[in-house]
Amino acid sequence: MKRRTTFLLAALAAAVLSAGGSGAGQGGESALDAKVRAFLESRRWSWRDMNVPEADGQVLHEIIVKNGYKRVLEIGTSTGHSGIWMAWALAKTGGTLTTIDIDEGRHGEAVANFKAAGLDFLIDARLADAHELVPALPGPWDLVFIDADKDWYTEYAKAVIPKLAAGGCLAAHNVSPPRSGGRFRSSGGGTGDYYQYITGLPEFETSFPPGGRNDLSVSYKKK
Repeated sequence: MKRRTTFLLAALAAAVLSAGGSGAGQGGESALDAKVRAFLESRRWSWRDMNVPEADGQVLHEIIVKNGYKRVLEIGTSTGHSGIWMAWALAKTGGTLTTIDIDEGRHGEAVANFKAAGLDFLIDARLADAHELVPALPGPWDLVFIDADKDWYTEYAKAVIPKLAAGGCLAAHNVSPPRSGGRFRSSGGGTGDYYQYITGLPEFETSFPPGGRNDLSVSYKKK
């Protein structure tokens, strides 16, 4: 049933976009672009509860658009800030977002935010335990963004890497490069282990893209 839901989301998104459902506005900006931009502007200073900062949302948006990604998985929805940035990008590429959170309150608020931003038709928001659901999701994925329990980052990575398309991207939040002497700045206990794990895989190239807050690691799977 969930696979069918994802398929229907993708079909609906493609139909809306191909029919010009977003509508062209002044200066070439679509009606959907204008709605999302206005929503983000209205909430700019109110994102709390473990959401990414705007700069990191913009980086994720750019990664999706630049690479033409269509199949995106987010582990850790919070109240939807990063999901809105990614779904906005997916509106341009014709893709869809699957996002997971275990907390009922955060999930409910995120769903309301997705609808208010006009992007809910692109998003399959799941209320679930990511430890159980992530390994069960079939993929394939073009981008996976991890922003959940820090001590499980490596396990999430192990679960999704076999389903990550060649040329795909594995991004993770609250990961910092080590200081001199090998010490990690990140306070999240498992992110240092994750950094060592992902940078030890020869099929990935990992960096911290400019424009972010210097704690968003981006690892591209070589083609």
